[in-house]
Amino acid sequence: MSRRVLWTQPLDATHTLTVIQGDLTQEPAEAIVNAANAYLRHGGGLAAAIVRRGGRIIQQESDAWVRKHGPLTHDQAAVTTAGALPARYVIHVVGPRWGSGHEADKLRAAVLAALRAAQALGVRSVALPAISTGIFGYPVEQAAEVIVDAIYDAVAQGLIPDVTDLRLVLYDAPTAQIFERVVRARETRAS
Repeated sequence: MSRRVLWTQPLDATHTLTVIQGDLTQEPAEAIVNAANAYLRHGGGLAAAIVRRGGRIIQQESDAWVRKHGPLTHDQAAVTTAGALPARYVIHVVGPRWGSGHEADKLRAAVLAALRAAQALGVRSVALPAISTGIFGYPVEQAAEVIVDAIYDAVAQGLIPDVTDLRLVLYDAPTAQIFERVVRARETRAS
């Protein structure tokens, strides 16, 4: 799959948000975010692709994390190495299943947990997918609104001063176009 930059937007003097249609497992960011389940069993969707491309070390480190800390909650992030991926780290977060209640709050918590983890790792670039929109069934348009708002808020609140290169990497064209539209609309409201 070829990588297509759909939109790049400065969020402030140092932070930039880019919407990309591409393969997250091939994105040359220092950290990528995995939309995981609470037990970090990477058996399907994006999580399986990350382990398939990055290697079993990602699953092994995920299993060790769960043994040590227990199941991952929406407001936590687990970090593993990235194996053979271009990234150095994989930040695992659990987005909500659609219909579980308080989905927007849970999704926002997951995005903020991922961004805080990126800041703690000292990385400059992080790439996020459309968390919860795959097998968890979150409607893409609604998820895009929550994810984009959480990114803007994290920057505005000074939560991620060192994570200046923020990327939304979406695999398919319809999802990427929805995220692009949401970012453009958010920028229009902000100006």
